[in-house]
Amino acid sequence: MGLMTQGLQLTQSLRQTLVLAPQMQQSLALLQAPTLELKALIEQELQQNPVLEELPALEAERADQEERGPTEAELQADPAEPPADVKFDPATEKPSPQPVDDFQAEFERLAQMDQEWREHFSQTNLPLRDREEEEDRRRFALESLTTETSLQEDLLEQMRLSDLPAEDHPVAEMIIGNIDENGYLKASVDELAFSTNIPAERLQRVLAVIQNFHPPGVAARDLRECLLLQLERAGRRETLEYRMIKEHMDELGRRRFPEMARALGVTVEEIQEAARRIALLDPRPGRAISAEEQVYVVPEVLVEKVDGEYVVKPVNEHLPRLRISNQYKDLMAAPDSPTEVRDYIRNKIQAGKFLIRSIHQRQQTILNIAREIVKRQKDFLARGVSALKPMTMAQVAEAVGVHETTVSRAVAGKYMDTPMGVYEMRFFFTSGLETASGEDVSNASVKETIAEMFKNESPRRPLSDEDVVMLLKQKGITIARRTVAKYRGELGILPSNLRRVY
Repeated sequence: MGLMTQGLQLTQSLRQTLVLAPQMQQSLALLQAPTLELKALIEQELQQNPVLEELPALEAERADQEERGPTEAELQADPAEPPADVKFDPATEKPSPQPVDDFQAEFERLAQMDQEWREHFSQTNLPLRDREEEEDRRRFALESLTTETSLQEDLLEQMRLSDLPAEDHPVAEMIIGNIDENGYLKASVDELAFSTNIPAERLQRVLAVIQNFHPPGVAARDLRECLLLQLERAGRRETLEYRMIKEHMDELGRRRFPEMARALGVTVEEIQEAARRIALLDPRPGRAISAEEQVYVVPEVLVEKVDGEYVVKPVNEHLPRLRISNQYKDLMAAPDSPTEVRDYIRNKIQAGKFLIRSIHQRQQTILNIAREIVKRQKDFLARGVSALKPMTMAQVAEAVGVHETTVSRAVAGKYMDTPMGVYEMRFFFTSGLETASGEDVSNASVKETIAEMFKNESPRRPLSDEDVVMLLKQKGITIARRTVAKYRGELGILPSNLRRVY
C-alpha cells in the first residue's frame, strides 16, 4: 500500500476567454444607458477628464440644429461613422483592429473645426437678453420635477390645522406613525395603550379626530371600518349598503346575495345594486396620497406627423454637449510644454474624442432603430395598439445593419414619444399570429381585442375562455384556450364564475 503525499505544484493551461477592452466596455455602457443615466455618465466623465468641457446651452442648441439639417434619406445614405479608434463588425460585435489616426493630423483637424465653429457662432449669436431667456427656459425644464408628499406628512399637516388640543398632538403623532401606506392603523387601541401607557379612552378620542381627516377611510383598523367611515363621511349611514357592510361583511365578501336579501328583507336585485355601489368605495384610501418614488421617463426620440408622413427626431436637450477645451489645445500646441505634459494631454484628448464619437454613435444607432420601428408600425401610430404588427429584433437588426444584441441593448429602458403616447421602445417588439386570411397580427393586438370583449360582456352571462376562443375564431384568429386564460390573467380579469352577477 503506497503512501499518499500532499503538496503544491505549478501547472500551465491554455484557454480562450473574451476580454472587452475598456473603450469597448464604455461604448456598450453608453449604448445601454437611458437618457438620464447617460447624462450622469457624461457628467462623471466631465469631472474625470480635464480636457472635456460642456458647450453652453445656446451653442449646443445650434449644434443640434446643424445635426438635424440632413434629410432622413441623406442620413440613411451616409450613416454616422463609428469611432475611428474602434470599428465594430455588425455580425460579431467584436472590435476589429484598425490603425489609429495620426494624432498630429487629427489634432490639426480638431483645431480647424474649432475655429470654424468660433466664426460661425460669432456671426449668429443672439442678443444677450435672448440668451438669458433661453437659459432660463432650460433651467426651468430641468428644475420642474416634483416630489409627492407622504401620507404621514399630509396627516401631520392636517393635525396641525385641526382643532385638536396641543397637548394631544404627541398622541396623534404616535397614532399617525402607526398608519401604513394604504391608510390603515396597524395596531389596535389596546395594543397602543399597553405599549405607551396612554389611557385607551384618550387614544380612542384622538383616533376619532384623525379618522375625520382626508382621505375618507383613513386610520381604519380593518376593511369593514374603512368602508363604513367612507359612507359616514358621505352621509350614507341610513343606506342599505351601510347595513350590508356593518351586519353582513362576511356574506358580502362571499357574494351570498340571496342570504343577505332574506336577512335584510329586500330583493336580490336591491342587494346587487347596493353591492355595485360598495364596489365604488376605495379599499386602500392611503394610495390617494402616495410617497412612492416617482420614475421619470425622458423619451429618446420624438415621432411627429409632418405633411402626412411620420418624422423621427432625436431628443437631445437633456444631454450635455461636449467639446475639447481650447485651453488644453493651446497647451498642447505650445512648443515649450514638457514631454510628460504633452503625453498626458494627448491621452486625455484621445479619450475625450472617443467618448464624443461613442455618444454620437449611440444617438445615431437609436435613431436608426426608431426610424425602422416607425416604418414598420405606421398602422399603430394611426390607430393604436389594435393595429400593432408583429416585429422581432432580428428583423430590425437586419434592416439597420447591426447585430441583434445591439438592438436589444439600444432599446432597453429607452422610450419613444409618439402621437399615441409615450411607449418603451421594447413594447413594439412582439411575436404574432397569422389570421385565416394570411394577415399577421401581434400578440399585443390580440390581447387588446380580448380585453375589449371582456369589457363589453354581459354581467349576468360573462364570457368563458372557450367563448373567447370561438369569438376570435370568427375574426379569423386561431388561439388555444390556455393562451386566452394566460392573457386574461395578465389583464387582471377573474374567471367567468367569479365575474357573474346574480
